[in-house]
Amino acid sequence: MRALLLVGLGGGAGSIFRYLTSVAVTRYFQGVFPLAIFIVNISGCFMIGLFLGLLERVLLANPDLKLLFVTGFCGGYTTFSTFSAENVNLIQSGHYLTAFLYIAASVLTGMAAVWLGFMLAKL
Repeated sequence: MRALLLVGLGGGAGSIFRYLTSVAVTRYFQGVFPLAIFIVNISGCFMIGLFLGLLERVLLANPDLKLLFVTGFCGGYTTFSTFSAENVNLIQSGHYLTAFLYIAASVLTGMAAVWLGFMLAKL
């Protein structure tokens, strides 16, 4: 139950922060390029790297902090950060082909799933 509360608290905060970031970026920069989501995704990647590094560096391998900040906050802010962290881990472990296949399959299958869902909704 404790884990669920930590993930929920962090995820809620991350979702609110994602919304506020998107609103702020869209307010000042409008155009065809989805800059708001791009900034959310890249800043989320930076934050998950920062959190993971700090948790490892300071030896705060506290599972509660990881649930709150990494799984919860970053997961609520953007799952792209987790996706990127998993790929960095695969590459650092020498699993280059697996990382490439995971990236390609995720992007292509994700786009196909969005298209399929959109088409089904039109029926």
